[in-house]
Amino acid sequence: MAERSTAAVDVADNSGDEPLAAKADEATSDGTAEAQDSTGAESEPNGSGTAVPTPDLHSGHKLAGRYRLEECVTRLDGFSSWRAVDEKLRRAVGVHLLPADHPRARSVLAAARSSALLGDPRFVQVLDAVEENDLVYVVHEWLPDATELTALLGAGPMDAHDAYQLVSQLSQAMAAAHREGLAHLRLTPGAVLRSSSGQYRIRGLAVNAALRGITSDGPQRADTEAIGALLYAALTRRWPYESDAYGLTGLPKGVGLIAPDQVRAGVHRGLSEIAMRALANDGATASRQEQPCTTPDELAKAVAAMPRIRPPEPTFTAPPEYQRTTYQQGTYGRPAGPGNGPTQPVAVPPAPLQSRTGKALKWAVSALLIAALGLGSWQLAETLLDRDKGSDDPGTTQTNPENGDEQKSVAESKPVPIMGARDYDPLGDQSEKPKDIGHVYDGDATSYWNTDGYFTADFGKLKDGVGVVLDLGKVQQVGAVDVTFLGGTTSVELRTATSAEVPKLPTGFTKVAQGSGTKVALKPGEPVQARYLLVWLTNLPPSDSGNFRGKISDIKVTS
Repeated sequence: MAERSTAAVDVADNSGDEPLAAKADEATSDGTAEAQDSTGAESEPNGSGTAVPTPDLHSGHKLAGRYRLEECVTRLDGFSSWRAVDEKLRRAVGVHLLPADHPRARSVLAAARSSALLGDPRFVQVLDAVEENDLVYVVHEWLPDATELTALLGAGPMDAHDAYQLVSQLSQAMAAAHREGLAHLRLTPGAVLRSSSGQYRIRGLAVNAALRGITSDGPQRADTEAIGALLYAALTRRWPYESDAYGLTGLPKGVGLIAPDQVRAGVHRGLSEIAMRALANDGATASRQEQPCTTPDELAKAVAAMPRIRPPEPTFTAPPEYQRTTYQQGTYGRPAGPGNGPTQPVAVPPAPLQSRTGKALKWAVSALLIAALGLGSWQLAETLLDRDKGSDDPGTTQTNPENGDEQKSVAESKPVPIMGARDYDPLGDQSEKPKDIGHVYDGDATSYWNTDGYFTADFGKLKDGVGVVLDLGKVQQVGAVDVTFLGGTTSVELRTATSAEVPKLPTGFTKVAQGSGTKVALKPGEPVQARYLLVWLTNLPPSDSGNFRGKISDIKVTS
């Protein structure tokens, strides 16, 4: 993904089309809204034909004297979404904001309050829904330890067990919501989170659709189709429609909807059929004699009727074969009998050299060893003296044939020019002071690039890090990267990539070195080949402004 923080509100996950059964209000073109969402537009057309101004708020503004706005995540069609801090309970929260006179303000408040009453832990909980000072705002949970389904799919298709857990948990959760009269209507990969324990949670129940004015004549069918699309994407890493969406490639144009097990080899047949039964596929399931699933409850029952898919067996390496001792073989302290004799012949040690010839041989060997030790000591002393002499005379260069390879590698090390650089914040809002990024390789020790300010050294536990991507122009050898920091000790990792484009996630790079300090030499165990270098900051020093901020003044790359 052009990935936001997994806890970000991101009410729409602004790529791709909504489920086909859902439709936007006549007042709002959803396709236009999505395009504007990705560019951060200030407003969108509304039902009245006039632009609805987004509330003019800024970081640091407080709502109700306790919710301090930190970072704007989405700004669209008269509403904005923020990462904020509940100062009363000292925790991160998400906030949706829109003017009280917004044409959808009443429906957003109603949707938020209905969702809060559900109280199902499988959904991201609404914590507050308030109208105050000409503003309507909805406060909800922030889950920094969860991962968006968008990011999970970016790593590749899921195995059968993970895809089974996905469709099982989502269908059961949405069935429970519909029993209470609540629909989602915007169930996209960005609306599904997986916690560190493997549980899936759905965010934006009813609220995401209300913010965008999305309605549907068949809400249960719309949500069922959306779950089927997510299962299809999990099995194939393809979006089950012709258009590309959510970082996934759509199906080839003109071929229609084909089953997942025909798109990718090795797909579980039962899950493939479940996906086809959930999708609106114009009778494509008739050939398999299966009835379509038109509600989340029907889908949950169909999944439950399948044979349970177990997780893959963990890999196990057999220990080395056990070697028995001579005591266990029965030769210690007692004679070997017919029933307890040794299982394999015991080697008899040779008789010691007791004759006059044997004694002479021992003396000869001893003399040779003494001579060898003396010769070695003399050569070592001579080498040390020569080395000291060479260090005293800086004008003389000596060559030691034995160290020729080492000197050759040192001589071949040379500066590698940096062709370009960019800020890298895939786990946050995608931007980290981009205008100053050129200072990291301009050769000026007084200029620098710095990160945003955070409440703690570990980025307020909102993400794993931020950094700078260096473009070397082509794949070439990298032996060391020297980074100079300002402001205090900073922890940093060096990651590399040989791909034609910058990987979208930090996991797309290969970690080759790490360190901490103000001047850090990042050296892989041996030179590596790379085009893109990610200088990934993982722990920040305190700054003069009372928060934590990283500052890079210079980066040099050598081969």
